[in-house]
Amino acid sequence: MPSTLRRGAAGAMLAGAFLAAALSGCSTPAPTRPAGWAAPEALVRPSAFAGVHGLAVDRQGRLLAGSVVGSSIWEVDRRTGEARVFIGAPEGQADDIAVGPRGELAWTNYLMGMLRYRERDGAPMQVLAKELPGLNSLDFDRRSGRLYASQVFLGDALWEIDRSGRTPPRLIGKDLGGFNGFEVGPDGMLYGPLWFKGQVVKIDPASGAVTVIADGFQIPAAANLDGKGHLWVVDARSGELVRVELATGRKTVARQLKPSLDNLAIAPDGTIYISNMADNAVQAFNPATGELRTLTGGAVAVPGGLKAEGDRLWVADIFGFREVDLKSGAVSDIFRMQREPELEYPFSVGLSRTRFALSSWFTGTVQLVDRATRKTTAVIHGLKAPYDAIPLEDGSVIVAEIATGTLTRASGEKFAERKVLAGGIQGPVQMVLGADGAIYVTEAAGRLLRVPLAGGQPVAVAQGLAMPEGLAQTPWGSFIVAEAAAQRLVEIDPADGSRRTVAERLPIGLAPSPGLPPTNVPTGVAVGADGSIYVSADRDNAIYRIRPRR
Repeated sequence: MPSTLRRGAAGAMLAGAFLAAALSGCSTPAPTRPAGWAAPEALVRPSAFAGVHGLAVDRQGRLLAGSVVGSSIWEVDRRTGEARVFIGAPEGQADDIAVGPRGELAWTNYLMGMLRYRERDGAPMQVLAKELPGLNSLDFDRRSGRLYASQVFLGDALWEIDRSGRTPPRLIGKDLGGFNGFEVGPDGMLYGPLWFKGQVVKIDPASGAVTVIADGFQIPAAANLDGKGHLWVVDARSGELVRVELATGRKTVARQLKPSLDNLAIAPDGTIYISNMADNAVQAFNPATGELRTLTGGAVAVPGGLKAEGDRLWVADIFGFREVDLKSGAVSDIFRMQREPELEYPFSVGLSRTRFALSSWFTGTVQLVDRATRKTTAVIHGLKAPYDAIPLEDGSVIVAEIATGTLTRASGEKFAERKVLAGGIQGPVQMVLGADGAIYVTEAAGRLLRVPLAGGQPVAVAQGLAMPEGLAQTPWGSFIVAEAAAQRLVEIDPADGSRRTVAERLPIGLAPSPGLPPTNVPTGVAVGADGSIYVSADRDNAIYRIRPRR
């Protein structure tokens, strides 16, 4: 077990190392420790959802929107865009939503592999199917009431679901190519896209026979019928809203939108509602006039890890990789989900002089990006839930793997050489390379640890923390830690482990869905050269700035 750092020689050594590092080579003195902190201010404003996916308009005319990461179904006012939680977490986790012939509601718990159902508002929720990883899209046959659902990404199959929940799902077909956001037509056929084949198809649920209607899409994500002989398709990669004539397969781009489109729903009045997961956006398109309105949206989607340098802040945003101008608060895209095929749901960002390192525990990858060209130079695969990574100047990368409890240095050709620097860490979450040249890492079990860069026994700098996640070092040598479970930021003196509160009652610490790591979306923390603190908020999708008071 890591030993505890005590006052005395060890504390004095650390304090001296920080002071020397701060003073060496500096033309201007570093900011001194402030007397306190101002109230948090929104640098990037909040938004709804935490990634928005499936859409549906129910019999009452309500526009419903599903979120997987946010584990909730939301209702969006079709006139004002105001959004509120309709079915909360974790039961409300929804990749897609379907409305039955009598107003029944069904939705897919994508990460839980379940299909949930209720007959009406206030009725008890039922689980009609389970143990189907990646359960993605679904729809009712409005004539017969039959219910169909597909698996995509974590599986590839199409099922008929027993409405009573008494018999297992019936397999209609498998290895289809990703039958994503589909709809059942008035003829009982299933119309939808094949994500991995760039096609829009019709599937006979009785035989599983597949008929191609149109192809040549980049990534068709969802398709809906308008009742006028057209199939409307959103292309996630191109950002196009496409009208397809069912009789001929002829395609017409009706509107160019941003990439990362996910789903759509067509209301009885003909309005087409479209979701964009990278922008937490729901837009309304009038096909008769071409008018497009954004009902709701945000500048970021699900902000996680942060890094700051100069007047720039970089954000691992799960559905994108963003850059924020710290002077204006303007947000720009570096990568967007689906537009860049190599982007793999980044939860954290590491920074060196020349590279970014984007970590995704969900895909088990670290993606390395050249800072000058903004091009991906390598993707390290096969990692065990990497929560953070630090790219070093010698080309190697330090990776924190929460599934193994280790810090590992990867180097050499294709990063195949692996050296464990430290083990036995009970949930490594976020790391920084300290001014003294050591690695500092937050441990989900409640500690801030110090690990020598060459490897060795971790030393506890502070303990008794409440789910510590985000971590950054101040110009005066202390550390800022986000205690997600307590919804606060604390400042920790590395010399003796003493701490003071920076901010409380922050909208951080989003509860994960069942089966996911308790840290889920790591709260990001960064500190600017002037001592301002930046923190990502996974409960309202904002980024806050906390200025020092002197």
